[in-house]
Order: sequence, then C-alpha cells, then structure tokens
Amino acid sequence: MIRVTLRQIESFLAVADAGSFSSASRRVNIAQPALSQAVKVLEAETGLLLFDRTTRRVELTEAGREFRDSAAKVIDDLGLALHNLHELVERRRGRVRIAAPPLLAAVVLPPAIAEFRVSNPGVIVELIDVVTEQIVDAVRTGKADCGLGTFAPGEEGVERTPLIRDKLVVFCGPKTLVDRMVVTWKELVQLPLVTLTRNSGIRTLVEVGFGAAEISMKPSYEVSHITTALAMVEADLGVAVLPTYALAAVRTPDIHRKALVEPEIAREVSLIHSAGRSISPAVAAFSECVQRYAQKLNPSDHDDGSR
Repeated sequence: MIRVTLRQIESFLAVADAGSFSSASRRVNIAQPALSQAVKVLEAETGLLLFDRTTRRVELTEAGREFRDSAAKVIDDLGLALHNLHELVERRRGRVRIAAPPLLAAVVLPPAIAEFRVSNPGVIVELIDVVTEQIVDAVRTGKADCGLGTFAPGEEGVERTPLIRDKLVVFCGPKTLVDRMVVTWKELVQLPLVTLTRNSGIRTLVEVGFGAAEISMKPSYEVSHITTALAMVEADLGVAVLPTYALAAVRTPDIHRKALVEPEIAREVSLIHSAGRSISPAVAAFSECVQRYAQKLNPSDHDDGSR
C-alpha cells in the first residue's frame, strides 16, 4: 500500500509551481532540506521520479506532470471538504430530524422551525409526527436526531432534557362545571367522560388519577386523538381529562379548562437524544429553539382556568 502524506503532496505541488526547491521553500515557509526530503520520500513511496533535477532548474517528468493534475485536485477537494465542515460547524448547513406526537408537533414545532430557519437557512429540518413509542425507537436507531414528548422514566438508550412540567386538567363545555375553577377526581364520576384509547400514555395517567381517588373510571367515549376528544367536548358530549398543553388545540371559547386535584397529576414534557450519539451544532441550536416554544405552552399557575 502506498502511504503518502498531505505534507508530501503540498511540497511536491509547491516545487512544481515554483520550478525550484529554494523558491518553493520560501513560498510554503518550510526549510529547503525538509522540503527536499518530503519530495524524495514521495518519489520513493510511489516508485516514480517526479522531477528532473539540474543545477539550474527543476522540471517535472512525464509522470510528475500527470501526478500534478491529480494531486492538485486532491488538495482542492480537501479544501472544499474542510470548508463544508466549517459551514456545518457554524450551522450554515446540515439536517435536523425531530420526532414528536401529533399535537405537540402541531403546536410547538412549526413556529420553532420557522424561527430556526431564519437564522439557519441552510439547515433542513425534517418533522416526524408519530406516537410516543415510535419516537423513542426513532431516536435510539438514529432515524431521528431528537424527540419531543412525554416519556416513561428509565427509558434506556436516550438522554432527556426536561422542558415543562405539565398537569392533567379537565376540559368541559360552557354548561358543565359552571363557576368552578377547581374540580376533584371524585366529582368526575357523575359526568360523561371522553378518554383516549388504552395505547395512550395520557390514558394511563388518567387511570392513575381515578385509582388514586379510589373511584372507578367508566368512559362514555374513547378516541385516539386529543383533537377528537376536544371536538367531543365542544359538542357537549362529555368532559375530557387531558394535559394542559391541549389548550393550544382549543379553537373555540366554548371549551373551558378547570384545575384537577385530589390528586394533582403532572408529568414532564422532555426533549430526548440518543445516549450514545454526539449532537451536531445544528441539532443543539434547534433544540434550544424548541425549548423556548415548548415553555410557552405552560399557562401560568395563576391562570383562572377559564381558557
């Protein structure tokens, strides 16, 4: 195997352009003996005489002329690669893939992506809206650079950055729980309940709440998406226990939010990355942008809960 160094190629090109070792050494700021030795080693490694040397001038051989064109292209390509790498480090180029559940994907990521693209126009952002289980798998396998959502404690293979602490609250129509700002779990027993299906992490938390209040949960309707549950509430078909951030999907003043206590159930919305994979500058910058927009979802604790 031929072993050639970058310094040897640069030394050869300098001599080829200058036509002498002394001129080349001044041009590249390398002592002439070191420059001559680098070229000699290159010739020995390739098994070719690259220069015809005389007392007055150094001229390229036929092999040297052919090698010069190829070597110059190598240096140009390397320069371009280093330039591209520098742009990547400076976040001018790159790709960010983020996975999130449908509602968070809809209310957090579009404005975050729009802001990020203004300062990073060369970075492509890909959005993958899937269920939570698929988010974790996508991050672990590298299909996504990061994931946004609520995740079970102790998920292996991922590192998490908590963004907001989100509570379960009651969403109801204008004729239900009128003049109530705070509702207990036991008071929900007498109301028709709209829940998410059993494969939802939110449904699991709702079951925990009913269990802690020592009452049974009897849903009137089970749906797959938060937006569907809110539409059922809007039609006055029941109340729904959902995370606070579901307020972002409410499109009508006819739906109200009430605090839910005894017990108060909360969970963290987090950003996750693969535990064994380094984070690129573009992903790090985008993660900061997502964090700012996620924190805007959390209504003030002093909010009266009416909307």
